[in-house]
Amino acid sequence: MNWEQLLSLKRQGDTSKRLRIEQDDTRLGFEVDYDRIIFSSAFRSLQDKTQVIPLSKTDFVHTRLTHSLEVSVVGRSLGRLVGKKIIEKYPYLQEIHGFHMNDFGAIVAAASLSHDIGNPPFGHSGEKAIGEYFSIGKGQQFKDKLSNKEWQDLIDFEGNANGFSVLTANRPGVSGALRLTYAVLGAFMKYPKESLPKKPTNTIADKKYGFFQTDKSFFQEVATELGLIPNKEGSNIGFERHPLAYLVEAADDICYTIIDFEDGINLGLVSEDFALEYLIKLVKDSIDTEKYKTLTTKEDRISYLRALAIGSLINDAVRVFLENEEAILQGKFPFALTDKSKYKAQMDDIIKLSVKNIYQSREVIEKELVGYQIIQTLLDKFITAFNNKFEGKASNYDKLILKMLPEKFLEDKEDLYKRLLHICHYVSLLTDGNALELYETINGRKRN
Repeated sequence: MNWEQLLSLKRQGDTSKRLRIEQDDTRLGFEVDYDRIIFSSAFRSLQDKTQVIPLSKTDFVHTRLTHSLEVSVVGRSLGRLVGKKIIEKYPYLQEIHGFHMNDFGAIVAAASLSHDIGNPPFGHSGEKAIGEYFSIGKGQQFKDKLSNKEWQDLIDFEGNANGFSVLTANRPGVSGALRLTYAVLGAFMKYPKESLPKKPTNTIADKKYGFFQTDKSFFQEVATELGLIPNKEGSNIGFERHPLAYLVEAADDICYTIIDFEDGINLGLVSEDFALEYLIKLVKDSIDTEKYKTLTTKEDRISYLRALAIGSLINDAVRVFLENEEAILQGKFPFALTDKSKYKAQMDDIIKLSVKNIYQSREVIEKELVGYQIIQTLLDKFITAFNNKFEGKASNYDKLILKMLPEKFLEDKEDLYKRLLHICHYVSLLTDGNALELYETINGRKRN
């Protein structure tokens, strides 16, 4: 892989090459991508989607939206720091093509901003609820009518693949959805493979999958344009990662490790003593002890340590990336950057404590149970009505259910797989609050 190709400004539908040297620096294409994501309805809906505590109204707790904004800030720093060194190493990128270090930051920031845009309501349990509707629920009836890969898309419903669809899928009159640059789409693609074969290797890029069968053709176009390295045989599709996808992943890893931990502390799920013990190991080289002693509230102390911890992890992720840049360009770095961090043991300790005290807390479990019931009920009602309409046997109840669909989801789908995925896509884009309200309406329990 080469950086000039990896930094492509091309957008879906372009008939001519977009050159960096011809870009208006006051409105750079990669920054346009960031703006388009910010103003999209799918991004706005993240303000009412769970990050850790489902349906929580606690002031402290992060939503998917605040998490995504923070990941984009960390991603921008990672991109700029890496970009500075890449431009120094390959000066032709600036001298001939006009790229700047901030371009790297803008690409990673935009991809990071959108990294959760396809996640269903109620956190990661939302993905599992959709998948299990098909694997062990009423959706099992469709298995024999779908190809193996189509079925795998559904039983392993994946927020990353759904996100690629949100960012790129055509609708009548809207070609290419947000029409982001291929560089940003490449950085977004953490798992550049289809759902089968499942986890064919231990390579980090094979951990999950990154696109549905409906988006296969365009996914391949983006990967080919960027010069990503194919790594699957026969009819199977998969590629080595875009190098900047490692930075998007690192930004997410850093934020959820530290900030979910901070949420747990502020909610009282993790004691401050534990927090000090765990965070101090990350900041011992940068902490200003005298300043720390002047902080009188727990919130201020934890906030100070969190900022220093994130700084430490950013600098170390940049170090790992630059030390392995040539292997990454050759598709020969099968790890997450944090896997090779000098702070890996400390991060693992924090995650282990978060799993025990936060992710498996009674409040989280109770509300994830509610999420399961809501999502599987909505899937069943809308899939039944949508299929009955297609088959010409919709009941009056089905017709009423379909009237609850937004206008953009009323488009007919001739193919069963596309109909099923269409409803999954609709349910996945609901906010926690929308999903709950719709569930209560359908069950006759809506409060006036």
